[in-house]
Amino acid sequence: MPTVLRILDANANRAREALRVMEEAARFVLDDAALSGAIKSLRHDLAAALALCPGLAQGVLEANRDTPGDVGVTIKTTSEGQRDDLLAVAIAAGKRLSEALRVMEEYGKLLPTSKTTPDALQPSAFAPPLSALRSPPAALSAPLSALPSPLSAFAPSLEALRYRGYELEKRLQLRLASTRCRQWKLCVLISASLCPDHDWKRVAQAVIEGGGDCVQLREKELDSGELLDRAVQLVALCRPHGVSVIINDRPDIALLAGADGVHLGQTDMPVSQARKLVGRQLFLGISTHRMEHATAALQQGADYCGVGPMFTSTTKHKDLIAGPHYLHDYVAWGRLPHLAIGGITPENLDALQAVGARGVAVSSCVCASPQPAHVVHRLMTALK
Repeated sequence: MPTVLRILDANANRAREALRVMEEAARFVLDDAALSGAIKSLRHDLAAALALCPGLAQGVLEANRDTPGDVGVTIKTTSEGQRDDLLAVAIAAGKRLSEALRVMEEYGKLLPTSKTTPDALQPSAFAPPLSALRSPPAALSAPLSALPSPLSAFAPSLEALRYRGYELEKRLQLRLASTRCRQWKLCVLISASLCPDHDWKRVAQAVIEGGGDCVQLREKELDSGELLDRAVQLVALCRPHGVSVIINDRPDIALLAGADGVHLGQTDMPVSQARKLVGRQLFLGISTHRMEHATAALQQGADYCGVGPMFTSTTKHKDLIAGPHYLHDYVAWGRLPHLAIGGITPENLDALQAVGARGVAVSSCVCASPQPAHVVHRLMTALK
């Protein structure tokens, strides 16, 4: 039993540390009170499980701790000593949490059995109900005190905590993934039909020459083969210059072409479903027309939002013009990067800058211009 207690102690410490790392990310990086509270709740419920489960009187785990005698203390891997970004920190913490809870669950089965679980182990108000999680088996949607016996009180408690940990890990990763996205200054949406004076590829070259930092390929009428070929050409043209390439509507084409992201509309595939296809390989953006759309985009794991339409556009008819007041509210909200879009030209850009615009998306004013590089340069100069 002392060996089991040493294992439980080491993994209890590991789980608490992982939860604290996750909580600080939600609290200080994301300013997300709900997510921070849910992680804190799990941390406290873990402490309750450790303090109240049968066979683990107060101080027992600590008394069995033997750090100097732990042969694993000096075993390190190269990856442990480096993290690429905040997301990598959160991913490592989430994996460490699930591993530690699983170890405690398995070794906890060696503890004395009990037919009941103390009420203090019930999930707190901060945590989502277990019945709301899809992963756990049906038995775990019931209160922990109702679990069938004979079972160890400790092991099923840890199992329930582990499933809650999976869900919190997912939520934290989706939220932190959006912090990787660039705040582009100017994205030019390229459609061959809107380029009467130039080949579409010449317009893309003009975006690069004028200093633009993003292009979006928007071709709804092309078949998949031709669209993929055009996307591959665009990536090859833009990548050496550090210009991002976004593909409209098609996550599959974006992945195959090696693009940076995909942009979706409100009636396209939901962001949450697209994320299942692309993981973190692509940035996911979505068009939004009001704050309800923006908050939903954040919860689904979007990386940035198109915000508009700002003005009446000749490119795409919209019955409702959101206008600069929506952009003002979005900028004040400040949770995701944005590209204001819809009828934007160098002449009306001041109205958007007045409400805090940091990035805009345009189409006709560049594609249809006899001098597209000059228009791009004017827009970028104004945005600086």
